[in-house]
Amino acid sequence: MKVSDNKITRLYHQEDIQQILQIAISCQAHEGEFTHEQLLEIASELEITPECLQAAEKEWQLQQTDLQKRQVFNTYRRRNLQKSFGNYAIVNSFLLMLNFISAGTLSWSLYIALFWGLGLGLYAWNIFQTKGEEYEKAYRRWYRKHQLRQSVNSLIDRCLKAWQT
Repeated sequence: MKVSDNKITRLYHQEDIQQILQIAISCQAHEGEFTHEQLLEIASELEITPECLQAAEKEWQLQQTDLQKRQVFNTYRRRNLQKSFGNYAIVNSFLLMLNFISAGTLSWSLYIALFWGLGLGLYAWNIFQTKGEEYEKAYRRWYRKHQLRQSVNSLIDRCLKAWQT
């Protein structure tokens, strides 16, 4: 802060201004949604050019699309984890019963359950890590498969439509 002529001039970094305005807008007694015209009006009051606002809006839309894709990916991973837990429970229940019925005690089946459980625990740990290089690699791999699957399905649909006509 600078002091001159009994007036205090406050200086803010750009990040600070963004945070202050974000808090002020969220506290505003508004119904929570703004029209595009209101967005343009706010931008003009802040002396933001329409071109800059349009670029920012496109960037925001890309971020929202990426966020939605990542949510789909995370749901996919959690479903696979649930399936793995189900497989673990079914197979190990069977093996534990088989071991108990055949030997009258639990011996070898405990080792299988323990080592499989260890692997499943590590897998679960990785599923819930949503940051880092491994997550990004897994996401990119899934996204490529997802795009390929969509391309193949649309090609098959077009071929079937062409064949039916």
